[in-house]
Amino acid sequence: MRILIDSHVFVWVKSVPENLNDQARAAIIDPDNEVFVSIASAWELWLKHAKKPIVACAPILDSGATAFLDAAQQSGIALLEITLEHAAKAATLPPIHRDPFDRMLIAQAITERLTLVTGDPVFRRYKGLRLLET
Repeated sequence: MRILIDSHVFVWVKSVPENLNDQARAAIIDPDNEVFVSIASAWELWLKHAKKPIVACAPILDSGATAFLDAAQQSGIALLEITLEHAAKAATLPPIHRDPFDRMLIAQAITERLTLVTGDPVFRRYKGLRLLET
């Protein structure tokens, strides 16, 4: 399985994996699965952290890009770049979800045929999106 994790899932993987349900946690740690975190999620986390510290990931977020990459790789997570195809798909999604970061994750998951791991119930309303809920 190829998996894309939502921003909050990345925080949980790095700080409180017990917040994930058994199915999501098993899928993320399964060495046969490819797990990705989007550059959009990293950007979103840094923006949120700048407004109100995300204490659970502060050491990672305070240390910059290399620390984020290292933290992801230590957990077997690869970075998913944003492509023009992803941007075009995000722009054509129905206006169900207004958050631009979440719209990008939805577009990336659909375009790259990834299963999106999230706890956001709004994602269920998108056709063609494979979900694994937390």
